[in-house]
Amino acid sequence: MHGYELMSEVTERTGGVWQPSPGSVYPTLSLLEDEGLITAESGDGSRRTFALTEAGRAAAPSADGRAPWADVVNASDPALEELRKTLRSVRVAVEQVVEAGSDEHRARTQTLLVDLRRELYLMLAGEG
Repeated sequence: MHGYELMSEVTERTGGVWQPSPGSVYPTLSLLEDEGLITAESGDGSRRTFALTEAGRAAAPSADGRAPWADVVNASDPALEELRKTLRSVRVAVEQVVEAGSDEHRARTQTLLVDLRRELYLMLAGEG
């Protein structure tokens, strides 16, 4: 798989609980390659695909047969995950306003976000 496929696979296997970013995946892939645990090959266009080496297979944890992310997934709180999912969808909407919205849309979005931040802090302070 190439890096973005790996990120998608981790996200899918963890039910969205863990969504690795390029900033964490690509340095990790470089480190694993430097240590001889994976190999990189030229893939589609400029994308490189990665595969475990024999040394990588030998180093992979497999003591109890559980997936390495099982503890993260099992420890997650569904309500917190729903809140995080909502936050991600709001972020996407704000990015759309930034890219495609008018000046009026961007100004209104700025006002909404400032008001939301204020309300959240007031809520935490017990005043909301």
